[in-house]
This record gives sequence, structure tokens and C-alpha cells, in this order.
Amino acid sequence: MSATPDHDQALLREIDFAKSRGLVPVVTCDADTNEVLMVAYMNEQAFRHTLETGLATYWSRSRNELWTKGLTSGHVQKVRWIRLDCDGDCILLGVEQVGPACHTNRRTCFYRELRDGQWVTFLEPVEDE
Repeated sequence: MSATPDHDQALLREIDFAKSRGLVPVVTCDADTNEVLMVAYMNEQAFRHTLETGLATYWSRSRNELWTKGLTSGHVQKVRWIRLDCDGDCILLGVEQVGPACHTNRRTCFYRELRDGQWVTFLEPVEDE
């Protein structure tokens, strides 16, 4: 996605990783529909890996390691575009999602809605092929 290490450094300087102890939130959406698929975090290493591979790569806070979405399941996220907010502290990824985005086998991680004071599941898991 990027051309040179110098170019990558210039891109990284625009992102304020220091504000939240080295991590920035990433909102990941379908590049065509803008449907929000998930929210995760990136550090500099994850951002670089995303640029190098074209696959969405995050920092797993629970495992304390890099995590390229879908390497195990095959449900990868092919990055089509990257946007940065005005403060430089939040990234918006537009991806081509292969398979479901959520580990619960749903298209999106946002499958529950508050209705009449209760969380209601409105999106069922996709069937395995």
C-alpha cells in the first residue's frame, strides 16, 4: 500500500500513537457500504504491517501481540482505503471483508441493539458453507 520506508515514516508521524499509550482505535467498515464491522486497536507495528501486506492487522490487547484479522479463519480483511481523523488519533479502515467479521460468525460485531431497555440480537450467525 505504501512505497518506501521513508514514506511510511511520514505517514506514521501524522498518527498520534502517544495519546493512548501507543495504541489508536480503528473503526473497520465495509469499503462499499460503510457498514461498521468491528473496532480494534493498532500500534505502529500493526499499522506498518497493514501497509506492507494490504491486510488489516491489529494489536491484540488481550494476547499482547500482532493479529492479522482472519489468518486462522480465512475471514481476512483486504484494505481498500485508510482514513485518519482530524486529531490523528483514530483510524477508519475501509475493507473488503472475506466471510464474517465477528468471531461469533456474524457479518459484523455489532449484532445487538438496545430495544425497550434490553439488548436484542437482531443478526444471526451465518451458516457455514
